[in-house]
Amino acid sequence: MNADMNREAAAPLLPVLHEDNHLLVVLKSPGILSQADETGEPDMVTLLKDDLKVRYNKPGNVFVGLVHRLDRPVGGVMVFAKTSKAASRLSESVRSRNFEKMYVALVHGTPAKPSATLRHYLSKDAARNIVTVHDRPAADAKEAVLDYHVADTRGGLSLVVVRLHTGRPHQIRAQMARIGCPLAYDRKYGAPPAKGERDLALWSASIGVHHPVSKEWLNFRALPPRTEPWSQFPDEAWRRAESMLAADKGTSW
Repeated sequence: MNADMNREAAAPLLPVLHEDNHLLVVLKSPGILSQADETGEPDMVTLLKDDLKVRYNKPGNVFVGLVHRLDRPVGGVMVFAKTSKAASRLSESVRSRNFEKMYVALVHGTPAKPSATLRHYLSKDAARNIVTVHDRPAADAKEAVLDYHVADTRGGLSLVVVRLHTGRPHQIRAQMARIGCPLAYDRKYGAPPAKGERDLALWSASIGVHHPVSKEWLNFRALPPRTEPWSQFPDEAWRRAESMLAADKGTSW
């Protein structure tokens, strides 16, 4: 019994896609904060520190560096640093846009074009935690660029794959709403009411980055669990989405 208990204690508390001496790549569940805030509710950094302390029986502080963020209602792939050197180099990759982020989302309606590049300018109202989208440069607004491609449409929803070129707060949510296709269950940006509480239909599906030490290009992918609302789309739609996620950076869809 003790051996079983020890094995259970050593098991990762969060789904781990990759781990080495410098990187930790895990799946974040919707509803969990990326890092601690004033609410004191569960956050990824604290959970991972606790996990590493248990699995490696480490006394004292454990380093986990936050490299990028996901909005609280968004789930999917996240990359964390296990050393300060890795954190610095990965953060520089994010700043220099050598950090590829791709998402899958369900949006209401069908975009006018099956694939397109969206370029807008976003200004954030921190007090209301919402962004305003401008079609042209505006005071205090930052450029936001993404590519999207529609993988399938059915039941009034479209499954889209999104490649981010910039990482602005609420970027995908705000830009898709701007073209008349708000994300499913995203009431903040215009989605129609839905029965009950639902997770935002947005998932971090793929991250590509150079390893901070070996410089090898790494890609980590994971599709969302096939539960509602994702389960509304058949296997063939997800195969199309997977092929888009696997496309090399810069490849035209």
